[in-house]
Amino acid sequence: MCKDITIRWGIIGCGNVTEKKSGPAFNKVPNSKLVAVMRRDKSKLEDYAMRHDVPLTFTDANALIACPEVDAVYIATPPNLHAAYAIAAMKAGKPVYVEKPMATTIEECLEMNRVSMETGIPLYVAYYRRALPSFLKVKSLLDEGTLGKPIEVEVELYQHHEPEKYEGELPWRVIPEVAGAGLFYDLASHTLDYLVSLFGPILKAGGEAINVRQLHRAEERVHGAFEFENGVKGVGRWMFDANYEDFSDKIVITCENGTIEMSTFQFTPIVVKRRGESDQILEYPRPEHVQLNLIDSIVKSLRGEGDCPSTGMSAMNTNWAMWSMVKKFYMDQNK
Repeated sequence: MCKDITIRWGIIGCGNVTEKKSGPAFNKVPNSKLVAVMRRDKSKLEDYAMRHDVPLTFTDANALIACPEVDAVYIATPPNLHAAYAIAAMKAGKPVYVEKPMATTIEECLEMNRVSMETGIPLYVAYYRRALPSFLKVKSLLDEGTLGKPIEVEVELYQHHEPEKYEGELPWRVIPEVAGAGLFYDLASHTLDYLVSLFGPILKAGGEAINVRQLHRAEERVHGAFEFENGVKGVGRWMFDANYEDFSDKIVITCENGTIEMSTFQFTPIVVKRRGESDQILEYPRPEHVQLNLIDSIVKSLRGEGDCPSTGMSAMNTNWAMWSMVKKFYMDQNK
């Protein structure tokens, strides 16, 4: 695509994630316009289109992909549909921006990247923390070297989730066939992908997953260990059956001369602790549309004006690392 065009976007799956995080951003980024949306439920589709002033509506994803007025496709469905729609769009010659996790399996990720390379059509993934100012600030702190060499990273996410309140209809995020695994895939993917952006690909990963309450078949707790290309070692604890009062969302990066503490989801202040100095507190407000910066980088990439930091190739490593941590849990289920 050339620099003098506006990228016209179509969204497949206009659910909650598109209401504020992403959808409005397509019209706020320069040289970008949201022109079409697809949802199977026609009444919800028409309501979304009216509220967001979208001119074209479709109840069939393939019809949106084929629409000549759509230049690029954003896929915001549950993960079990990512690969099929992404591949169809790329084969139709249309760049794809797909929600995270990239797909349900590493095999699907491999096929998506194969089609991208075969067709020459770009594939991007919605790991938007790679483009947010607060997360970029931490990267710059590490790159400037005053904290010394990074040594290890510790991740902790404790949440309380109550699938028993869904009256027999479980949310898709805890249905492995739809989500790829459970809430671990939905939430840990953000943290792990961001750490990959700091330290390089994860080369080794393993872990243990358990389901204590047996309210669904997905994992509720994961303890993982992993190692990055640059030698940094990591440990992670994810718990989705924690008590409300035990909520935790933190990343602690330990370097030779200090630490950086931050959160993945809460946008709490970044705390930089340098040996022998007072703590440095860095505050960044939560953006109105958290995906706007990444979408802007995609539009610039498509127009030949820059690069996007989150692609199908980078995102595939995150899928591999997560599966490495939970695969024994799922393989044991299938014995």
